[in-house]
Amino acid sequence: MLIAHLPTGYILGTAARASSSAMMATALIGSVMPDFDMIYFYASGGRVHHHAYVTHWPLFWLVSAILILPLLKWLRPAWLAAGCVFFAAAMLHMVMDTIAAPLFWLAPFSFREFELVRVPATHASWIMSFLLHWTFLLEISICLSALALFLMRRRRAEADRSAV
Repeated sequence: MLIAHLPTGYILGTAARASSSAMMATALIGSVMPDFDMIYFYASGGRVHHHAYVTHWPLFWLVSAILILPLLKWLRPAWLAAGCVFFAAAMLHMVMDTIAAPLFWLAPFSFREFELVRVPATHASWIMSFLLHWTFLLEISICLSALALFLMRRRRAEADRSAV
């Protein structure tokens, strides 16, 4: 996925009834957090695909959730829902990346690649290959769904304000 992670985070935040801006921010940050490895990817010269880094290992996020969520429940119970949304968004990122890019779902125990659809290199630029592949329509539909959801929520909020 190239452009749909943040819109997916917005949809997840809305589905989680993220009424506070902090909760929505948690969903949005969680939805793109695995891609923070791009900083290292570019700094190191991009010799290894960024999906090979630990931030793109689903087991990393699962183990992190198993360790952190009980601590949140114990130390900061009010943050537990936000923590759950954050980790759900990070795992949703993993699922979305698996659609059209290889991911190591069992790393560090196995580096077998999992992907639903392989996007062939049909153009000199890998970006063009992705943009012109049918799976990009899924990304566009996610983005349009998030936009429609945003506009509906905005209209509802404006109607609620004007009713008061």
